[in-house]
Amino acid sequence: MEGGHTKPDKTEFTECWRTTWKTPYIMRLALSAGIGGLLFGYDTGVISGALLYIREDFEEVDKKTWLQETIVSMAVAGAIFGAAVGGWMNDRFGRKISILLADALFFIGAIVMATSVAPWMLIIGRILVGLGVGMASMTAPLYISEASPARIRGALVSTNGFLITGGQFLSYLINLAFTRVPGTWRWMLGVAGLPALVQFILMLFLPESPRWLYRKNKIDEARSILAKIYPANEVEDEMNALQESVEAEKADESIVGESMIAKVKGAWSNPVVRRGLYAGITVQVAQQFVGINTVMYYSPTIVQFAGFASNKTALALSLITSGLNVVGSIVSMAFVDRYGRRRLMIVSMFGIISCLVVLSVLFWQASLHAPAVSKLGSNHFGGNTTCPAYFSAPDAASWNCMSCLHAKCAFCADGTNEYQPGACLISDKGIRGMCRGERRIWFENGCPSKFGIFAVLLLGLYIISYAPGMGTVPWIVNSEIYPLRYRGTGGGIAAVANWCSNLVVSETFLTLTEVLGSAGTFLLFAGFSFLGLVAIYFLVPETKGLHIEEIEKLLQEGYKPKAFKKRKSKVEGSS
Repeated sequence: MEGGHTKPDKTEFTECWRTTWKTPYIMRLALSAGIGGLLFGYDTGVISGALLYIREDFEEVDKKTWLQETIVSMAVAGAIFGAAVGGWMNDRFGRKISILLADALFFIGAIVMATSVAPWMLIIGRILVGLGVGMASMTAPLYISEASPARIRGALVSTNGFLITGGQFLSYLINLAFTRVPGTWRWMLGVAGLPALVQFILMLFLPESPRWLYRKNKIDEARSILAKIYPANEVEDEMNALQESVEAEKADESIVGESMIAKVKGAWSNPVVRRGLYAGITVQVAQQFVGINTVMYYSPTIVQFAGFASNKTALALSLITSGLNVVGSIVSMAFVDRYGRRRLMIVSMFGIISCLVVLSVLFWQASLHAPAVSKLGSNHFGGNTTCPAYFSAPDAASWNCMSCLHAKCAFCADGTNEYQPGACLISDKGIRGMCRGERRIWFENGCPSKFGIFAVLLLGLYIISYAPGMGTVPWIVNSEIYPLRYRGTGGGIAAVANWCSNLVVSETFLTLTEVLGSAGTFLLFAGFSFLGLVAIYFLVPETKGLHIEEIEKLLQEGYKPKAFKKRKSKVEGSS
């Protein structure tokens, strides 16, 4: 938490297992707080499947891309405000109260969404859920970090990342379970309130962060909690570390001030904190601009882009990618304290970039080889059902399924061989029923493609590359890179950066696919990922196994990659 007294050469996942086996109270704290991660994961996963059925119930949502993006991204907008307020609440009222409030907001939001009678109610519910998710996203890792011995801190904070991916996987399972139940998306969104209720009850019986208690002069309470976490011979050392930290914090506040604005200004004016923020914000922004939440929020839609028309098939295939995300998080828990935060992120980024480039090529090839549009087939249901743009196009003879979809129309494929020429029809609920009534296949988001299964496999590889590194490590870095007196403020600033980036990506993804196509969109994310890789290499130091004081000293000196340090020393030596 505040440092420990020994610095292990290699901290392994087995050390975490041994420690928590001897002191199960530590794991109880980590898992209870980590349900905040489960809420985060469930929310990002559940909307992707629910959106397929919301579009069918509300025709205006089906017709308006911006409305789909708004329903998805309003939770992110709420999370931005929730993360910003969460940083202040953490310092003012404590970690426990912040988590309890986040649970209450999430529960109310889930009920509002489940009972929505119009898109505006869905949007309000999404904002409430987002407020809760934003507060939980930065409070849960902070609480776990402050209740963890330094030697296993990374592995325990990774439980939050594991529960995020576990929540996503759970949401896909629930989405799949409710595909044939009346009310489909209402059940999918309503069930989200259960984890929030469970965490609320569990947190009522858990203590406040020992560091926050000490800061509020509740010294005996802080000592009693540390006694449950550390061996008896280490408790006084931790108390001494707390005392030094709090005294430094109070001295800093006497200069800077206690208000949120004063603390933010103080953080940016302090060179150590500022360097920590460069690293913390970099990894949080990079985590979003690799495009992960396009996969999490729109995974079934992307699977439909790849040529799988059925909602149920799209959800089932999305379950595979979500399951791989869980596996990747377990890998992170096992290796983050052994191989380090920085190395895992850099390796992760190389894998992400490779997968995005290949995905872009696959979608480009799929668009080139899309089935042709048949003039006879397009008139099969009557002239008033044919896509108007196809009627008036001078190059109609060269149209294929992708041309039809770009014209805001839909492709009705042959039921026996979907790769044969099909009909380009007006995208309408009634016409869709006519197409399916003849046992044909209706395509609105993607075209039949023999490359589709390879695109799904690439999505799986992308998730495997993302989850162990960029999926969990940015939250670990932000839970430990700031001096203790600025940890709440620094974590809040970085979390806001994460959610702002998330909002940009989720609010623009469907529009980008319309303007650039799926291939161009994934190539754009590959470019952003490359910039993120460069920024991580130059700005983010390794914090594995370091105590808080050592991290502060590292940032005091300023960070440079080893390769550049060696080059500099050689130049000085030759001169």
